[in-house]
Amino acid sequence: MIQQIARETNISVQYIRGVLQLLEQGSTIPFIARYRKEMTGEMDEEQIMHVRDAHARIKQLEERRQFIVQSVEKQGLLTDELKQQLEGARSMAQLEDLYLPFRPKRKTRAVMALEKGLKPLAAMIMSRNNHRSPEQMAQQFIDPNKGVHSEQEALEGAGDIMAAWINERARTRALLRQWIWRNGKLESRQKPGGERKEKEALKYKGYFTFSAFVSRITSHQVLAMFRGEKEGVLKVMLTVDHQEIFNELAPGFLHQEGACRDLVAGALKDAIRRLMLPSMETEVRAELKERSDDKAISVFKNNVYQLLMEPPLGSARILAIDPGFRSGCKVVCLDPQGTLLENDTIYPHSPQNEAKQASRKLRTLVSRHKTEVIAVGDGTAGRETEQFIRKISFDRDVKSVLVSESGASVYSASRVAREEFPQYDITVRGAISIGRRLMDPLAELVKIEPRSVGVGQYQHDVDQKKLTQSLNETVMHAVNAVGVEVNTASKELLAYVSGIGPAMAGNIMDYRRNNGPFSQRKELLEVNGLGKKAFELAAGFLRIKNGREPLDQSAVHPESYFIVQKMAQKLKVSTRELLGNTGMLKKLNPADFITAETGMPTVVDIIKELKKPGRDPRGSLESFRFSQSIHSLDDIKPGMILPGKVNNITAFGCFVDLGIAVNGLVHVSQMADRFVDDPAAIVVMNQSVKVKVLEVDKERSRISLSMKEME
Repeated sequence: MIQQIARETNISVQYIRGVLQLLEQGSTIPFIARYRKEMTGEMDEEQIMHVRDAHARIKQLEERRQFIVQSVEKQGLLTDELKQQLEGARSMAQLEDLYLPFRPKRKTRAVMALEKGLKPLAAMIMSRNNHRSPEQMAQQFIDPNKGVHSEQEALEGAGDIMAAWINERARTRALLRQWIWRNGKLESRQKPGGERKEKEALKYKGYFTFSAFVSRITSHQVLAMFRGEKEGVLKVMLTVDHQEIFNELAPGFLHQEGACRDLVAGALKDAIRRLMLPSMETEVRAELKERSDDKAISVFKNNVYQLLMEPPLGSARILAIDPGFRSGCKVVCLDPQGTLLENDTIYPHSPQNEAKQASRKLRTLVSRHKTEVIAVGDGTAGRETEQFIRKISFDRDVKSVLVSESGASVYSASRVAREEFPQYDITVRGAISIGRRLMDPLAELVKIEPRSVGVGQYQHDVDQKKLTQSLNETVMHAVNAVGVEVNTASKELLAYVSGIGPAMAGNIMDYRRNNGPFSQRKELLEVNGLGKKAFELAAGFLRIKNGREPLDQSAVHPESYFIVQKMAQKLKVSTRELLGNTGMLKKLNPADFITAETGMPTVVDIIKELKKPGRDPRGSLESFRFSQSIHSLDDIKPGMILPGKVNNITAFGCFVDLGIAVNGLVHVSQMADRFVDDPAAIVVMNQSVKVKVLEVDKERSRISLSMKEME
């Protein structure tokens, strides 16, 4: 298995073995990628996951191979040639094709014909050396007691057997599979009666007469077609040229002359139409679905990761607003730690139009709590509320920022929110979430299901188990890339730390409540249930600021503290003096600190971390403003050049927030003046962009945009 993974990935056998060994020992992927680089050849998390998944897939293949070998052997039909073919199969499809003749049979037409004793007749008809007429051969198989009353019935039964033999021939199925992936098309048509579902049908207008080669069809096209089919709007089918397939397969079977040749040709056509193509269509659809799921999940997890890694504002006094029209705008004031200080409601918009009262109330709250930033949710009435705030004169310099509301409503109604704020309703919780998201997007977003952040592509149509696993790993990747302050982190944030999990996170919270803040990392070993292995996996990702051990605020793992101490001794300074002292650290030669357990990659990482201990990799928050002349879809005109923010990336382009309720789409063909295969190579989530309006479709609420020639 390791050799096969090495061939597939072009990674050294030594490092694949190292990864699998570490995984077998219970190590997490973030831990392996960060602290075991010598064993992995410095693989990143994606490469490690690829090795893990390849191993799981090959292991599944091997288990199926062993089952098939044992099954055929029990039937007494395992020949040396067949065993060699089974052992040489490199895919599940190849294995199943070889196993097909030996699988338990249903009561098929071929099985019934075999029960009538027509197998010899089928063999004679397919023989190369038989020169008798089919009718002559069929006469000897007429037996009313077996249900064969005429030559015609005998020949029909023999045809069913021949069709089954053709269908069960592995090489024939392989040839057909190759032909379909080369020449087959997936087509969709509007389903009769589907026009009655006008609203649903309108979304699939582009698929009413759609066709694409299966080898070229895109993931989003497949998922859209299958969703339309599921909703009863579309009919989706695999279309092939039957005659071309017949011509492709015929040379392997048509060795006879005369009437026998015609019968074999008929059996081949029957096998193609009735037996092979239906199963192949199921297989192709499943393969297309799996590939499309993988692509959609990949797009989704990349978007989620970028959202999680969005730059935080950091600690600040924030006034957060969950905007609304009729129900008013819920206002909350938060201290620099995100603690709720006060909440209220204002009604600056119609139908109440209490703008003066709202202004007065906001000025009072800003003055009372020394507010530094106002965070406004970007949902309904968000844009209008931000414009209203910018007209208010406060007694201090206060910035206003539009903050994504995606997922805030999910959080506000969740168990986590109810436990945090049992005395407040969902509107207050939603406003708190908006404010905290500005402070630290990662810390707030981990409290909700990753699929609820609103940046997916067909997330409800893909394999949900695979999606959940992938997104959870993405959140874990982000959390551990940033690091977690153990004394202030929420239970939900701690749960994503390498080696911790929900139960252990709860134990850490209990310890904090009962014993006060942690003073050093090794104190974690006193937490109930947190043993040496969990400490090894988690310690490097947990930070303790202003603790007893200065290295505890860094990403240096406790197992490597002795190396830092050697560095300090060499430079004749204390460990604390070494932290952040770039000039002093430049004097060190990494080779001087290599040990049997610690190689060059780890030493280089340690020195890099010491230069900027505990540095947040997320960067700093940038200000942004939408066009002040755009308020609704009616204001958008073709030819306009507008500022926007990328708020979703898909396989077919990216969606851009223009500051109104409708997002615009930059199709992949309009992203650059060159061919673009992957939109994620051009833009990232929340990137500020300039776009040109190409078309406005008010009926379907769609805006087509272009980034070509835009800086």
